[in-house]
Amino acid sequence: RSSAQSLLKFLSFVFLGTAAALALGGVLVILMFKNYSYLFQESYLSLPGWMAIATALLLLPTGVLAGSISIKSSRYQQGTLMYLLLLLLCLQVSSAVLAHVYSIRMASQLESAMSYLVYHHNGSCTQDPGNRAMDVLQRKLQCCGVHNYTDWLKATTASCHFPAHVPESCCKEEYSHCWGHLGHLEQLSQEGCLQKLEDQLCIVIMYVFWCCTVLSILELLAGVSNGFLMRHQPFYDFLIL
Repeated sequence: RSSAQSLLKFLSFVFLGTAAALALGGVLVILMFKNYSYLFQESYLSLPGWMAIATALLLLPTGVLAGSISIKSSRYQQGTLMYLLLLLLCLQVSSAVLAHVYSIRMASQLESAMSYLVYHHNGSCTQDPGNRAMDVLQRKLQCCGVHNYTDWLKATTASCHFPAHVPESCCKEEYSHCWGHLGHLEQLSQEGCLQKLEDQLCIVIMYVFWCCTVLSILELLAGVSNGFLMRHQPFYDFLIL
């Protein structure tokens, strides 16, 4: 019994500490998909982030309750803790599964959206939102094209660029007089945007995935410890259930 109480006390501090880490991961997922919303067709891709934030909020009372039970057991508190752990387990397993599925689907969707923006880019002649979106993406990530700068040479739509030019957003920040001329490749970001953005999104999503996975295991341990304590103080009033 003392071991179960000590484990619950330790896990209560872990739950309180990891609530902030999980909330941070959820916020990062939401912000990442919001910043690049024009590349995603489905708005529900940020769902794992919202579920992670909901889980983090539930972890706070769960941690406090686990700490309280480790000091002074109450059968009503033990029952409430068990229900909270079950709810958290469902939320975190769902978040982990969604994060894993979305990380697989993300690659093909990003490539399709970026290819469309590149092939329908009209240079700097118009204020088309698609043009601005691709230019902002290339400047922010310091990249050029989908896979590399040669993607701009395959663009089929009419452009204001000369044949040997790419958009100025492909230029590296340190070159202030860069006009996107292919004769000066050292001034251009030659890495593609797809891989860079994929890496960023994958890091954030996998962070949430592993947080949820590890916390699910810890919650199972808390449930086992709580169940062991409940054996010493059963719910006599509710044995019929």
